[in-house]
Amino acid sequence: MNTERLTLFVDDKNFYQGARRAFFSNTDSHFYGQINPLFLGNLICSRPAKTQRQLQQIRVYTGMPDSTKEPKTYTAHINQCRAWRKDGVEVTTRILRYPQDWPDAKAQQKGVDVALAVDFVALAIDGLYDVGVIASTDSDLRPALEYVIKKCRNKCHVEVAAWFTPQTKNRLSVPGINIWCHRLDKADYDTVADLTDYNIG
Repeated sequence: MNTERLTLFVDDKNFYQGARRAFFSNTDSHFYGQINPLFLGNLICSRPAKTQRQLQQIRVYTGMPDSTKEPKTYTAHINQCRAWRKDGVEVTTRILRYPQDWPDAKAQQKGVDVALAVDFVALAIDGLYDVGVIASTDSDLRPALEYVIKKCRNKCHVEVAAWFTPQTKNRLSVPGINIWCHRLDKADYDTVADLTDYNIG
């Protein structure tokens, strides 16, 4: 049996917020919804497939708080990114954009989805993965999915991952194209959860 190289692309904030909406409430501690990307990659690779799979790489894309505006949040995020990198995860960050009326208005994540989309396409073109899995429900990533499906079909194939409950069934899709979705439930979340409070330490 041939072994396929699997690369997991995680849209950190989108996937975190998806877990929060699916399984938790706004009153739950902030670390509920966090995941360990390595655990998630191993879980997806363990799922039955037509071919054997090897976890090639995990890539996480995340917004970085400004150290001068949010020093505590910045430090916590640095601690989290350090933990990811210690597990061999490739972490790509983009500084958050702060509106003029911040902190009344929240800082916005800009450029993260673009960075993920560019890497997803570029690595496919270069033949650096056989299976590319996007963990996100952000529809802005749809063009990247469409491109890889149409232009790189002889090199690789794509899949997506999303949190699912009877009430929450949002997933990334492309109209008219059947894309396999790893439907992750609460038991799956518990398997990959990271309940570390990175504000401490």
